[in-house]
Amino acid sequence: MTDAWHADDAREWRSGRWSLEMRGDELADLAYDGRVVLRSVRAVVRDRNWDTAGLVVDRVDASSLALTLHVHSTGLGSDLRGVVRAEARGGRLRVIADLESQTAFETNRTGLVVLHPPVLAGAPLLVTHPDGAAAASTFPARISAHQPAFDISALAWSHDGLDVAVRFGGDVFEMEDQRNWTDASYKTYSRPLALPFPYPLAAGERVVQSIDIEVSGEPTAADADAVTRIRLAEGPALPEIAVSASTAPDPAPSPAPGPAPAAVLVELDLATRNWRAALARAAASGAPLDVRFVLADDDPTRIHEGALALQGLPVSRVTAFWPTGPARHVSDIDAIALLREALADAGVQTRVVGGARSHFTELNREHHRLPRGLDGIVFSSTPLFHSLSTAQLVESPPIQRLVATQGVELAGGLPVHLGPISLRPHFNDVATTAPPMPAHDDLRDGYGSALTPAADPRQASPELAAWTIASAAALAVPGVATLTYFEQWGPRGLRAAAGTAFPVLDAVTALSALAGRPGLRGDSPDGLVWALGARADGRDTVLVANLDRAPRTIEVELPDGATRTVEIAPGAFARI
Repeated sequence: MTDAWHADDAREWRSGRWSLEMRGDELADLAYDGRVVLRSVRAVVRDRNWDTAGLVVDRVDASSLALTLHVHSTGLGSDLRGVVRAEARGGRLRVIADLESQTAFETNRTGLVVLHPPVLAGAPLLVTHPDGAAAASTFPARISAHQPAFDISALAWSHDGLDVAVRFGGDVFEMEDQRNWTDASYKTYSRPLALPFPYPLAAGERVVQSIDIEVSGEPTAADADAVTRIRLAEGPALPEIAVSASTAPDPAPSPAPGPAPAAVLVELDLATRNWRAALARAAASGAPLDVRFVLADDDPTRIHEGALALQGLPVSRVTAFWPTGPARHVSDIDAIALLREALADAGVQTRVVGGARSHFTELNREHHRLPRGLDGIVFSSTPLFHSLSTAQLVESPPIQRLVATQGVELAGGLPVHLGPISLRPHFNDVATTAPPMPAHDDLRDGYGSALTPAADPRQASPELAAWTIASAAALAVPGVATLTYFEQWGPRGLRAAAGTAFPVLDAVTALSALAGRPGLRGDSPDGLVWALGARADGRDTVLVANLDRAPRTIEVELPDGATRTVEIAPGAFARI
């Protein structure tokens, strides 16, 4: 596998019945007798915009009893130094973070974060509060729009034969359902979001927090099978495959052969100087346009200029979002009313859709704001919001399946147009400061995502092709009409800025060949291998992806009972 894909390769640490993997600054897959108890424990330093400072590991001290990471933060104006330490004693594991700020720093969150694995969905949960009172709860089965637990000093649950108790020290914690962002976890964190943020850390101030994990019982035996089986069932047509317009700086590469996208998605911020240039670039593709307007706060009536600019263009659908306010990043009834009025005045007839500019999170929380009479529902998806690790990326497809299924339910029969789908967010939806603005009317500096840290080195990795097949297999549930993957070209694209194809183009080409045909869909047995197919003229074509680090033998059962077996290399996909 490529260096970019596995830049965060793990180092294992064991002590008695405990084991964990050190992935950079993260203590991951904390396991007792080989059974993962916590997905992760990590110290984080986040600034006033919720951007995460780097935590550099300067030195690692390891013994049979303890693992100590000597760390310092870097970037975003932060300078915290100290240790993150894990100590094992029998059935107990303690993680301590002791960080001292060398300078004054404004932060929204500095301290320990715990991730719980998604297999706990629906499991009973006992929540203990700082006053000693305990309340029965559950890990949510459906993706919870809001925090499932507040005011936490301890948590306890049972799963796979193990009884687990976790006690938190140094602050009051609360929990959120990170599956909203397609993270494979529930997150328990401090400080409570009801408290004001950002808050100051003074020079010399220490942040000291601890997490004590106690486990008892014996893990249930796991079944092992050398062959992985996926059963596919025939269903409605597969989604169309679209692509986002490039946001990269000019010059654009020469046109290259490839599949014609079902649509080109372009986001036009009407408060910027170069939105007209962005629209012209998207329209030059000749493909139908999926237009997403961001209204101008200082003058929402600029949407009339945007609608006039669509005259004569092949617009497939259009929506509008608020950039700030109570309906931030959502196309509420007022935004859609402004859009409909502008389209009518301009004489532009097209489908009007609505939803969230950002993640499923906002659709899940704010869908009550959407007006009636829409022609479809939209929202974006990115796996690398809370963490940039490859593990986070690999774990996302099973959660994408949940998000797509719940999104279709919220849509209530309307088609779902899912995208942009990108590795990193195409904008910072939680920033408390104004977004960067282009300085010119043209695209010499790019626009939108090009002005933010949205590029990822794994965009050029061969493994991203396999991930894209797995992602599409997860997201292509009945009711999803369109999947929009990446940009046309540039560092977030299917091709490099020079026009050279990235490996992911092969995956998007293969998916485009199946689009609109009767679909063959199935569940992944373990979240690491996925299959998606289509039937046409009595012939089946199936794409199979392996996100595992090892080769996998995969047996695919077709609707007529026939089976096909294929061995796939790590991080690869195959057509069968």
